[in-house]
Amino acid sequence: MKRREFSLSAASAVAASAVTLPVALPAAAQVRQFKEGKDYQKLSKPAPTEAPAGKIEIIEFFWYSCPHCNSFEPVLDAWIKAAPKDLVVRRVPVAFNASFVPQQKLYYALEGMGKLDAVHAKVFRAIHVEKLKLAKDDDIFAWVGNQGVDVAKFKEVYNSFTVNNQARRAAQLQGEYGVEGVPSMGVAGRYYTDGTMAGSMQTVLQVVDYLVGQTRKA
Repeated sequence: MKRREFSLSAASAVAASAVTLPVALPAAAQVRQFKEGKDYQKLSKPAPTEAPAGKIEIIEFFWYSCPHCNSFEPVLDAWIKAAPKDLVVRRVPVAFNASFVPQQKLYYALEGMGKLDAVHAKVFRAIHVEKLKLAKDDDIFAWVGNQGVDVAKFKEVYNSFTVNNQARRAAQLQGEYGVEGVPSMGVAGRYYTDGTMAGSMQTVLQVVDYLVGQTRKA
């Protein structure tokens, strides 16, 4: 899904643009050769990374309300579980306009409370299966309470300086990578790829594998 399609009031256009994602290839599948400028972009200026020395950072840029991200989530999760030990994978929620910020804060508040592993997939299900909006603070608070999360504590974390700063930093990182759509991937603070460039999200993961190999060589 591209940047121009992002509008909570354009659900029909979003649904019409959705694609079915193929099953991810086994980790042992042969890595293809890919071309800069076609399958991926090399950043003109490296983006900052949080991975420790000797590790390679992989970022998934996503939006909870994006149907592509919902479809890609289990594929990515399986890929992460099979990833080599030198990869550090993290998700970054995007914000193409102010209406995205509550879901950014939802993600970081859950992470800050140690609830992300238990609730992350449930957010996708609530939006895409149960058809809940979860686009405004009060809707998010009510839903979180139904998941057994301490609402008072959640509100405290959700409205904290830390979470607001994380949301701002996510938006900055999105700009540094030149994110034009989601789901998309960043590699080592140096490379960017997405489904439009690579042709499919399965191929995106192959491109990421290729770029990891290039990073190790460097």
